[in-house]
Amino acid sequence: MNKLLPRSPEELQHVPRPIVAWGGHYKNGDEIPPHTHPRAQLLYAVEGVMRVLTPNSVWTIPSHRALWVPPNVEHHSFMMSDLQMRTLYVSADVPLSLGTECRAISVSGLLRELILGLLQEPAEYPIPGRGEHLVALILMEINRAATQAVEIPWPQDRRLQTVCQFVMNSPGVSHTIDDLAAMAGASTRTLIRLFPKETGLKYHQWVQQVQLAEALCRLGRGESIARIAGFLGYASPSAFSAMFKRNFGVTPNQYFQRASTN
Repeated sequence: MNKLLPRSPEELQHVPRPIVAWGGHYKNGDEIPPHTHPRAQLLYAVEGVMRVLTPNSVWTIPSHRALWVPPNVEHHSFMMSDLQMRTLYVSADVPLSLGTECRAISVSGLLRELILGLLQEPAEYPIPGRGEHLVALILMEINRAATQAVEIPWPQDRRLQTVCQFVMNSPGVSHTIDDLAAMAGASTRTLIRLFPKETGLKYHQWVQQVQLAEALCRLGRGESIARIAGFLGYASPSAFSAMFKRNFGVTPNQYFQRASTN
């Protein structure tokens, strides 16, 4: 096979290089079914927003974030907008500080360009050569990247899963804990107890993570702050922006502007 030809993600798992890059294009609503890789993956898109389901969490990943998926961890991806994926497959024996748990990291402007640069190289880039140097810098940037709290912890209790899926499916609807408990066939007290036990978050904190994730998806599709605030039930755009800033440290407008200048 000509080594300059594009390779599928499956073929790239067996290329004798520590890191290989792959690029793909997806439409809003596209889905990648649950699967695993023998390599770790840095799941990244230069444009668009994706939602990724892992065994214990739901992750919303906008264009300036990436999701670290360790080897052999099942993940299921949904495209929340048109999306340009540029991702890395990392050999399991490459030492990195990210560890054996999924986590979201910030993608610096330098890391973005390094990933794009590696995509210009053949899968089996020459050693020594440009590709080898790009990989060394990629490893340094990944190791120094800040982690980002864009995770929605997912419960294992089936009653709570029913409740959480209902909230995820209707993030713009106000739900009382009493109504949700009745729907799940559990007492309100049981549901209040289960949320921190199963997710590490109180009910209102978990719902806020869902709202933040929905906001990121809608911001990524170019919706206005006023429309997003109204959909999520906030009294005003400023109230929504204040909540957003408390969690991300910047306003919704600044969030993606900052990403484009990193």
